[in-house]
Amino acid sequence: MSAHSVSIRDEEIRLGQFLKLANLVDTGGLVKELIAEGAVRVNGQLCTQRGKVLRDGDVASVVDTATGSVLGSARVAAGDSGGTPDSEDDLGEYFDEATANDGFDPEKWRNM
Repeated sequence: MSAHSVSIRDEEIRLGQFLKLANLVDTGGLVKELIAEGAVRVNGQLCTQRGKVLRDGDVASVVDTATGSVLGSARVAAGDSGGTPDSEDDLGEYFDEATANDGFDPEKWRNM
C-alpha cells in the first residue's frame, strides 16, 4: 500500500495531529490507544511518542499488530497552505464557502 501525500501548513506537525489530519484515525484518544498498542510506525520504525515531530517526507503508518500489515499510511508534504496561488487571504483550505456568510464576526471574538 503506498502512502498518500497530505499537505500541512507549516514545516512540521506532531504525529497525533497528522494521523487525524490524514484521516488515519478519528480521534486523539484513538491515536493514544494505537500508539500504546504498538500499531503506529514512522518511516517504518515503531513510534511510541504521540508528540513526535514529523517533517516533509516523513511517512506515518497504522499497522495491524497481529499481522504487521499496513492498514493505512500518509506522507507529510510540508509548506503548502492549500490555498490557491493567487489567494491573498490566510484561510487556504479552511475556508468553507457554505458558512462564509453565517454572521460570524472575528473581531467580536478576538476582543473577548
